[in-house]
Amino acid sequence: MEVGAEGFARHLPRLRRRILRATFVALDMEFTGLHSTSLQNNEPSLFDSPAERYVKARQGVQRFTLVQLGLAIFSKENSNKYVVHSYNFFLFPSTLGVKDVEFTLSASSIQFLSHYGFDYNKFLKDGIPYMNEVQEKFLRQHLLAGTWKVCRTSNADRDVMKKAIDEVTTWIAAAKEGDTLILQDLSGYHMIEVQLVLRQALENVWTEPLGDKKVMVKKVNPEHRQLLENSSYDHCKEELILLSARGFTNLFEVLVKVKKPLVGHNMLMDLMHLHDKFYRPLPESYEEFKRNIHNLFPVIIDTKTVTKSVQKKCLFPRVSSLVEAYTVLCSNLNPKGPPCPVIALASGCSRYAEKKFPHEAGYDAFLCGSVLLMSAHLLLCRSTDGVVEAEPSFSQYLTVLAEHVNKVNFIRGGVSSINFSGEDSPCRHPPALVVHVRGWPGLTEEQIYQEFKAHCRFDVRRLSKNQFILLSNKYKHVRHVLRDYRHHPHLQVSVYRHWRHSPSVNCLLQISGIVALWSLLAFVLGGARSY
Repeated sequence: MEVGAEGFARHLPRLRRRILRATFVALDMEFTGLHSTSLQNNEPSLFDSPAERYVKARQGVQRFTLVQLGLAIFSKENSNKYVVHSYNFFLFPSTLGVKDVEFTLSASSIQFLSHYGFDYNKFLKDGIPYMNEVQEKFLRQHLLAGTWKVCRTSNADRDVMKKAIDEVTTWIAAAKEGDTLILQDLSGYHMIEVQLVLRQALENVWTEPLGDKKVMVKKVNPEHRQLLENSSYDHCKEELILLSARGFTNLFEVLVKVKKPLVGHNMLMDLMHLHDKFYRPLPESYEEFKRNIHNLFPVIIDTKTVTKSVQKKCLFPRVSSLVEAYTVLCSNLNPKGPPCPVIALASGCSRYAEKKFPHEAGYDAFLCGSVLLMSAHLLLCRSTDGVVEAEPSFSQYLTVLAEHVNKVNFIRGGVSSINFSGEDSPCRHPPALVVHVRGWPGLTEEQIYQEFKAHCRFDVRRLSKNQFILLSNKYKHVRHVLRDYRHHPHLQVSVYRHWRHSPSVNCLLQISGIVALWSLLAFVLGGARSY
């Protein structure tokens, strides 16, 4: 269930095998923050185009980091049954050989995760390292040049290294060739660093990791040392150090290689962090980001867009969260149609069947995959009038989900979803409103927002000195404001008409009017001279 740095290398081969056999993989992440409030105009807005929102979100992704990544690996058995292996991976940026990574903590995000029982000690002390391609290239160059280092700032880290080195230098003076010393209580990068430091400083020692936080130091002659260095059993070879430093990136590359369908819920930020932390730093170009993600994961399914469709087509109640969607689907499965696939948690993940763990990444990933299967089954039953095979294949589910594939939900913006395999389609919003201010000088966007906040939620943007545009995603809010502000002494509210209210159109009309007037005068005056 939970995997940290201490056991990750041991679990990796089994994880590879399970992903290779998987039908699809569901994913969820928890972060140290979402949107930076220290940057001006960085809040998501209904006025945002996808490219504008990407710029805002990119700044947040660069400032915040992952604390936990959940993977739920769904594998279809011969019968109408999916077995789920769900994992929580605690992650922490690599500190071996890369420039020291800085990240920000959002107080509200930290408090939110703490409320749901997140263990920050596991994140800080046993987080699995990771790096992207740029960081890996930097580390590789320094390993080759022998200029690697561990980014350390704590006295505790320095004390661990000093104790190990002092112990070896004291021991080796009296040791005979073949004698060994066991260093204990070394964890994480200490296991690698102490071996590299000792081998650089002493040509007559050899080191081997023993596991369980132990390293064996052996006194050898230089000739024997050279033979050992050229053997395939040297745990300090460049590739093995890289393998350790890359940590979770090794598993990310498995996901990229196998190209299994990747499932998430409201997963734009998840995809941006995947790109930035494990692949490459996020590009400036929104279109380049889309191309890169589509190349990495050709089949993406966002259960938020799927459940929106289920709500409309199957007349389900509106839900606002993943847990609500799961609960509603579990209680509203079609009893008359063919049974939905059985979703069985593997033996090591059974606690998710006994209790809810909202905002634990592994649990949310499990919910995500389950919601996908139940939604797809309902849509398949509806599309075939209930005439469905007793054991529908996942490819049949993908067919009925085709209109949602690679479309990721876009929260409060100019499109309903981001299409990673094509053009983004604009969504239908209620009409924009224009507010004309009279007798209330110096009014700001914030003051307009506060004025209407008591009635409903609008996003505000200044149109001209005395005019503001209001956008809402609810028709009833538009109707209420038009009704309630009909006789306001200072604020005249009306439906926005581009040809009437746009400053650029008005400017163009004024210029056209002036040109037309001058043309008319020239014509009249020219005609008068001819007489």
